[in-house]
Amino acid sequence: MIESKNYKIAYIGFLWHAFFLALTMSMLDLNTVFPSLISELTGSKALFGLLYSIMLGVPLVFNILFSHYLKTKKCKKKFLLIGIYIRSFSFLGMAIFTYFFGLSNPMLTFSTFFLWVFLFSVSAGFAGISYADIMAKTIPSDKRTNLYAIKQFFSSIAAFLGGLAVSRIFSLSTLTYPNNYALSLSIGFIGLFIASIGFLIIHEPESTNIPTAKESLMDYLKKVPTYLKSDFSFRRYIIVENMASFSIMIMPFYMIFAKEIFAIDNSYIGRYLLFQISGTIISALIWGLLAKKFNAKAIVRTCIALGGLIPLVAIGLSFLGPDYFAIVFLLIGFIISGRRVGFEPYLLDIAPDEHRTEYLGIRGTLNIFVVILPILGGFFIETLGYYFTFSLVAVVMLISSFLLKNEKQ
Repeated sequence: MIESKNYKIAYIGFLWHAFFLALTMSMLDLNTVFPSLISELTGSKALFGLLYSIMLGVPLVFNILFSHYLKTKKCKKKFLLIGIYIRSFSFLGMAIFTYFFGLSNPMLTFSTFFLWVFLFSVSAGFAGISYADIMAKTIPSDKRTNLYAIKQFFSSIAAFLGGLAVSRIFSLSTLTYPNNYALSLSIGFIGLFIASIGFLIIHEPESTNIPTAKESLMDYLKKVPTYLKSDFSFRRYIIVENMASFSIMIMPFYMIFAKEIFAIDNSYIGRYLLFQISGTIISALIWGLLAKKFNAKAIVRTCIALGGLIPLVAIGLSFLGPDYFAIVFLLIGFIISGRRVGFEPYLLDIAPDEHRTEYLGIRGTLNIFVVILPILGGFFIETLGYYFTFSLVAVVMLISSFLLKNEKQ
């Protein structure tokens, strides 16, 4: 039973962390700032796709190992904090190399990013499982989806403030490359430390029903097919999340596409980011209403359908100019917000308390499309072009949405 006082404190702690995390992550937004920075360091779409796969896929690949390790831990808050601090220093590493070598030796800087992004991503996976477990232990199940919606709204406000900062940083004529990116990354380094304060105030109750003896990793892995075979809802969730990965595949390429098609300058980084964040703010209100009327699964289904429309919109707007193309980022904001409000509450709803940690780990590791699709996306764009790749993603996503809509409960 979750105590009312602890629940309220935890609620505040999660909102605090969400606010400052969103403010921080604007400094390295994965759909605007980060792609633009990488395009300054290398023109290879395939290499960028590989780096983005590491960014998204590494925490998922290692999740089952993390869940095996964390399963026997009664409290996981310290592991969450360790993960946050490692991510923070990854920001600092990127900032230092960008500042000192971004102009004189861009390939050296780009090469070190594989290390920083790896650490950034591994720590995210380690922290993510702990975060979800603490959420489940401190927030009542009937309050979680609503908390995610409120959390997303506060995050969107913070991200908008961060977007204003990014817009200012990249519009100053006195702050040129690589100093502008180095400053943005340094702010991210500080911001993650501030965000971690939210978890310092949370009292985490000890987990119950944990195994008395730690089983071997091999025995642990052998149980994965059993969980999938016995739980249809969990199998369906794995399929749905892999479907949604097709829209994620091309999200970072929209910014590179705009830079190449329209020959825009860096001032558009902040402009597009503000449109994206506006989309998250507007949609947070919409997702919140849907969360009250429907369930998390309905939000997931809507996200998949919208993810199929965005590449078609991008193709159409590419003939109208860079200002109209901002609509693409507005719609991306809807997807980002919807995924945060929908996917994790959907999983927590179906995961049994005694197997929550395993479900979180299996979910990450089996989401294999997130790992391979950005690499394939970069390869397709480099060999077959943007329009073919965008069209392919649209077809796959719309078919997936149709199949999910007609799936029996």
